[in-house]
Amino acid sequence: MNKKKRIIFAVAIALVLVAGWALVNMSNYNDTQSIQKEQTATTAPQQNEASLTNNLQKAEETVKNSLVRSSGGKVTRKKVEKYNLSLHEASFYEQLGKTGKAACSLCPHSCVLDEGEAGHCRVRANVEGKLRSLVYARPITMHLDPIEKKPFFHFQPTEKTLSVATAGCNMRCRNCQNWHISQLSPFEMDEVKVKSPKEIIKLAKSNNADIISYTYNDPIVFYEYMFDIAKLAHANDIKNTMVTAGHINKKPLRKLCQYMDAVTLDVKGMTNEFYRRFNTGRLDPVLDALKVIDEEGVWLEVSYLVIPGENDSEKDFKKFSKWVKDNLGHGTPVHFLRFFPKFKMKSKPATPVSTLEQARGIALETGLDYVYLGNVRNSDAENTYCPNCNKKIIDRSGYRINELHIDGGKCAYCGTSINGIWK
Repeated sequence: MNKKKRIIFAVAIALVLVAGWALVNMSNYNDTQSIQKEQTATTAPQQNEASLTNNLQKAEETVKNSLVRSSGGKVTRKKVEKYNLSLHEASFYEQLGKTGKAACSLCPHSCVLDEGEAGHCRVRANVEGKLRSLVYARPITMHLDPIEKKPFFHFQPTEKTLSVATAGCNMRCRNCQNWHISQLSPFEMDEVKVKSPKEIIKLAKSNNADIISYTYNDPIVFYEYMFDIAKLAHANDIKNTMVTAGHINKKPLRKLCQYMDAVTLDVKGMTNEFYRRFNTGRLDPVLDALKVIDEEGVWLEVSYLVIPGENDSEKDFKKFSKWVKDNLGHGTPVHFLRFFPKFKMKSKPATPVSTLEQARGIALETGLDYVYLGNVRNSDAENTYCPNCNKKIIDRSGYRINELHIDGGKCAYCGTSINGIWK
């Protein structure tokens, strides 16, 4: 590799980190001013090679600072306190005798951590022989979103939700769109502010949000924080929703379901091999999680991100659709989502709309009643049709509801019950 190529390569890496830090910095907030309503994204003009070269020195300095502030090395009480992180004791773990080790049982990774070691999620660590949640009451970002954005198409339409996230994730999705949050160590946050569960409830009320959503990263990793907020939310007549990949063990999931009103679970693919290659997880625990959520009576919608050449075969779509129908029921809403090049999969093209339409057609032929296409604008497949009379009962434009013809949970035209949680 010649000198010019090395410079361009170094700049590219540095700019990725700079972009990530910029997004994280923008997400820090101050009380109600932190609530950002959804805005239309704009694309910054690309820098030319000369501009990139001129910024090399500054970018390299940013990289060095990032590495210095990373979570490398032992996680100690002193270090946690220095970064204003949490020493809240985690749930679902076991101290292994006098070894000083802590065995986490929250998710299928089953991390066994030595003193000072953080888990696969980066946010649960063995500090002084006890497993600690480093991000308890340390949200990295919060936003007001339309509930349809999660996506939830059959749960409290038109309502707004307060979305909450922390750093960290127990998955390593190569295509993660929120990688600047999910793949971040809490020690890398630019600024740490504390928001107790009570303060989250107060913030939701002050913004007239009747729903709190745990989302952006996988909320499983801030389980204790989510659980305490959710419990308090129910006491204040606020509903809870979770957007998750479902890589969680059954026992903690059943406990959480006591206070969860709705879940959108993203199935990544239909083989363990796909999970191993693309996100370091496994399919089997995810399918178990879907069954548990359904058994516990929590409203459930299922999404499936279609990645070209990876999980987009006719066989994949048939297997997924049949599994949903056989195990969750034909009335379970399914969202086939369009992939766009992100994070470590920028060389992949966006999913052809024709592939998404094929997936939807197969799902409908399988017998699923409500099948949607996501990340596709101006598509008829974002609307809801009555499975009996086939009339349009919800007309959507993106996240906006234009028409709603559901009365008391039934089709306003023929009276057929429409599966969902309606107002």
